[in-house]
Amino acid sequence: MPEITETLEKIKSLAESKNIRELRAITEDMNDADIADAIEQLEPEERVVLFRALSRDMAAEVFAHLIPDTKEALVSQLTAPELGRIVDELFLDDAADLAEELPADVVNRILANASPETRRGINQLLQYQEDSAGSIMTTEYISLRPDMNVEESFRHIREVGTDKETLYTCYVTDPKGILIGVVTVRTMLLSQYADKIGDIMTDSNLITVNTNDDREKVTEIFQKYDFMAVPVVDSLNHLVGIVTVDDAMEVLEEESTEDFHKMAAMLPMDEPYLSMGVGELARKRVIWLMVLMISATLSGSILNHYQSVFAALPALIASIPMLMDTGGNAGSQSSTLVIRGIAVGELKLRDAFTVLFKEIRVSLIVGGGLAFVNFFYKYAMSGDWLLSLTVGISLFATVIFAQTVGGMLPLLAKSLGFDPALMAAPIVTTIVDAGSLTMYFAVASQIMNVGSV
Repeated sequence: MPEITETLEKIKSLAESKNIRELRAITEDMNDADIADAIEQLEPEERVVLFRALSRDMAAEVFAHLIPDTKEALVSQLTAPELGRIVDELFLDDAADLAEELPADVVNRILANASPETRRGINQLLQYQEDSAGSIMTTEYISLRPDMNVEESFRHIREVGTDKETLYTCYVTDPKGILIGVVTVRTMLLSQYADKIGDIMTDSNLITVNTNDDREKVTEIFQKYDFMAVPVVDSLNHLVGIVTVDDAMEVLEEESTEDFHKMAAMLPMDEPYLSMGVGELARKRVIWLMVLMISATLSGSILNHYQSVFAALPALIASIPMLMDTGGNAGSQSSTLVIRGIAVGELKLRDAFTVLFKEIRVSLIVGGGLAFVNFFYKYAMSGDWLLSLTVGISLFATVIFAQTVGGMLPLLAKSLGFDPALMAAPIVTTIVDAGSLTMYFAVASQIMNVGSV
């Protein structure tokens, strides 16, 4: 860390003095991501100086790592030729992402300065739905013919490979562009120069995704098979692009972040926290808080319905916070585990009864243990065994109800086509609060013979 801090200070000093030669020398051996971090911490005028000190290839790599706000600021400061060179050097999927995340006027300036070939590639990728495999693929891959031999293939890779996103895996297509096999550079290196690609390629059990498949399906394939890239085909099995592992990991991070936001009862945020205005942050939060506030009035209605019960025995009121908190915590534990299981592909809809049976058994053990401890604690504090029994039984029933609801709601949401993350702690807690109060006062009415239901 001290070395990074010293380097950043030196970069800042050189950028302030506009020492391009020294900046180029100091950044030459730096990682692209580290240079991007340095740019983020500089003033706007210093950013441009540092960016112009980078080589053409490095500038494109660094640009791809920057956050949208910094990209937009740089685009407005760079000259047309500089912008054109950067966009042309970007991989097409990164250029398409840039076009999606920046304002329309900025995108128009980018496209106006890009080469015709780059514009066509960007427009092709932008035609796919936002969350589809087609929207995150790149068309920059190595394609070989089955009648080529290994020597010809290596010659072809050397000619076109400079601008391709991955060289390790090559895709074999017939004259119509239909994917018929896959061959790795490793396989070619271990083969004879005269061997035909059609003879050494893998042509069985090809794992592909369709351009219209959800991008979550792509990440599941990467997680399951440990691929470096996955081919993307159209409805007629024509190879139209590939998704590389770095893009899949970006999708996984975005999906995880979106799930965290939903689990915290917020609308998903598309921008980094520091880039969002106060008004936008408030809007993202207030909608769900309003919904939860209104739904929480159900608990008030239940308290009002059973007011004769706690009016007759005020001691019941003291245990309400404990019951509601324990129930909410128990439910959120179950919902978190199930939501995560669905997200990583461990749990499917067909596992609903297995989840239900397991959560009931777990809740019997957990609820029994909590109720047992709480009974003796309550009795030691109050000396009233009926009150202690009421609270213990209610706690036992609350934990069973909470863990069952927490385990089943995400699967129910999934079956109805909703995001399971919506059924996280805030929603589960609201439902469990109402259920725990109902059970508590119903049990008190029967055991302690107070009030009426």
